[in-house]
Amino acid sequence: MSGTSLDGVDAVLADFSGRPPRIRASAYHPFPAELRAELLALQSPGHDEIARAAAAGNALALAYAAAVDAVIRASGSDKSVVQAIGCHGQTVRHRPDRGFTAQIGNAALLAERTSIRVVADFRSRDVAAGGQGAPLAPAFHAEVFLHRNENRAILNVGGIANLTWLAPDGSVTGFDCGPGNCLMDLWCAQHIGAPFDGSGKWAAGGSVLPQLLARMQQEPFFALLPPKSTGRDLFNDAWLRARIKADDDAQSVQATLLELTARSICDAIGRDLPRTQRVIACGGGTQNLALMTRLRQLLDPVPLESSGLHGIDPQLVEAVAFAWLARQSARGLPGNLPSVTGARGRRVLGAVYPP
Repeated sequence: MSGTSLDGVDAVLADFSGRPPRIRASAYHPFPAELRAELLALQSPGHDEIARAAAAGNALALAYAAAVDAVIRASGSDKSVVQAIGCHGQTVRHRPDRGFTAQIGNAALLAERTSIRVVADFRSRDVAAGGQGAPLAPAFHAEVFLHRNENRAILNVGGIANLTWLAPDGSVTGFDCGPGNCLMDLWCAQHIGAPFDGSGKWAAGGSVLPQLLARMQQEPFFALLPPKSTGRDLFNDAWLRARIKADDDAQSVQATLLELTARSICDAIGRDLPRTQRVIACGGGTQNLALMTRLRQLLDPVPLESSGLHGIDPQLVEAVAFAWLARQSARGLPGNLPSVTGARGRRVLGAVYPP
């Protein structure tokens, strides 16, 4: 998995013989600075972007192959035990309102380099069926986090934040609720030269700017009812620059972006998932202690817990989810949930590239 945060590749070797699935090994492969910069640039229209996207897709495939090699070595296993690689690819456009979503990564090259079957392009079939193509993890969340006596919300804080609702009767809904780390990471890179705010210390040293927060909260996306999804097509540098003022203190802008992420998550839970009894968090945003503290304050008395308490490292949930989606595809089973994406029906997701 390489997500909206654009930091690198998380890889897992997932064993689905039990529940929850067992992570036999994991590996992280950071993106070289040049590749990360190009992937960020490709989020917006630019010169010769078709050729540039193809070249970046090749570079991504090599990064994915390195991550696969690393995780297999870490497991002590031979690659013959691997049934398939689930490869999400890197989203460069997500416009389900216009009938398309685009993830690059050259799955054919990944299959060639690893000699392992690759399943990729998971989102396009759902979009073709009238869905948002996102989020796709809720079907997996239902497999591993559903509780027969408790209404649960699964919160994933990656570049974008999304929520899954798991009811005791087995019904599932889910949607993107707004920015997770993407705006905070962007502002951090521009002002302190770091790719992210670590545990949130820089934001914690600032003060929330109420007028800026109010302008941000007027974004129409927040008021949309599910199903809905979003990405850097909306929450990007231009979106942020249109709302800040020249004399806004940079550290306080960071504090306000953290507050926006926390408020948009909790507002969505309160409005769309009002019977939530427990929130289980995963994704890179769980490492931001200031964000997690603020979420607990806003959610109280509803408890907020790490997915690690429920069997899966919060940093690895999405990687395991796409392994599961590849397994569904290999078995000819659907991977989407129309109650989440708005698709016309359940569909087998993914294009298969033989070894």
